[in-house]
Amino acid sequence: MTILVFVGSLLGAMALGIPISFALLVCGAALMWHLNMFDAQILAQNVINGADSYPLLAVPFFLLAGEVMNVGGLSRRIVNFALVLVGHIKGGLGYVAIVAAVLLAALSGSAIADAAALSTMLLPMMIAAGHSPGRSAGLIASAGIIAPVVPPSIGFVVFGVAANVSISKLFFAGIFPGLMLAATLWVTWWWLARTESIPTPARKPIGEVFAALRGAGWALVLPFIIIVGLKMGVFTPTEAGVVAAVYALFVSTVVYRELPVSKLYSVLVAAARTSAVVMFLVAAAAVSAWLITVANIPGEVVKLLNPLLDSPKLLMIAIMILVMIVGTALDMTPTILILTPVLMPLVLAAKIDPVYFGVLFMINNAIGLITPPVGVVLNTVAGVGRIHMDVVTKGVIPFMIAEFIIMFAMVLFPQLVLVPAHWFY
Repeated sequence: MTILVFVGSLLGAMALGIPISFALLVCGAALMWHLNMFDAQILAQNVINGADSYPLLAVPFFLLAGEVMNVGGLSRRIVNFALVLVGHIKGGLGYVAIVAAVLLAALSGSAIADAAALSTMLLPMMIAAGHSPGRSAGLIASAGIIAPVVPPSIGFVVFGVAANVSISKLFFAGIFPGLMLAATLWVTWWWLARTESIPTPARKPIGEVFAALRGAGWALVLPFIIIVGLKMGVFTPTEAGVVAAVYALFVSTVVYRELPVSKLYSVLVAAARTSAVVMFLVAAAAVSAWLITVANIPGEVVKLLNPLLDSPKLLMIAIMILVMIVGTALDMTPTILILTPVLMPLVLAAKIDPVYFGVLFMINNAIGLITPPVGVVLNTVAGVGRIHMDVVTKGVIPFMIAEFIIMFAMVLFPQLVLVPAHWFY
């Protein structure tokens, strides 16, 4: 009955058109009423406690870094470097999108920001070159979701706080799976573009490649600063967010000089608005998370799935299918906040490595960003590229299927995640 109240109140509030953050509060209030412990003061206190977290400070700083990079010229130089590096290959603009997405992912940690930047710069070029608008937009959307999987992933920060798992270990464990996603997109694009008769530009001279590398050098240094700093224990993930934001501001205003002081206020406001949405979601979800624990919903779920506890792979497959279904209706952050407190006791009971689970959980949530009808990255690419949503949805399907295949390969062969993760540890 408790599970029914939890799911029914949440879905009912969403069906009425209530924003997800307020729907979570409605769900929390309904659970409190069902448990005969309704108290507005407890409700408010849990909202405050939900946002009062030191690790979560990384979120606004990484979001600020992403905004600064897009406005301050770092993203444009990354795309230009990828263009001179692989633009001459058959179907080269597609490979440029993949390489640029990986590099941008290592800078911002935001799928929406990366997809918007790539759509602005590369999508018109791909369409003008003769590539299918839907396929081009689908590739860019699929490449954009690499950002939540590799460090500095904002999704890993939220999951790490919600699941009480080391954010640094999640960062390191996501590097190789993120590269595998990129390789999967590379092979898929090669297969789809192999029959196209689109002329490719000539290979750029080595001098131009080095010039583009020098131009993007300041931007390319940032991922190494973050990874080395975390590996050497110089700073925490939260402090890494501050380093990223300050570094991006310095490069944009002093080195590249593309971010004038007059634009700084609008950049700060944009980052603050996005941060407010994420932080309020986290705060509202804290109420439901607390009541989920009080009502022992994880215990009930463990009982329901008890037959699968002796087979971790079957359990992981069941969980991945559940997350896939939820991802078609919910954005990534609400999915993490709602499902993490329910699933983590199950994962621990089955003796599944929580870092490994976190990586697979994040990949699944990232793919959810391009699954219709709610996929926010799909909507972003369609809006920025001014392409009809149906066209983008059709174009993304082969790339989405390829990413799901590699995700389930990681479920069947955990070593694909665990072995490289221990190398980086």
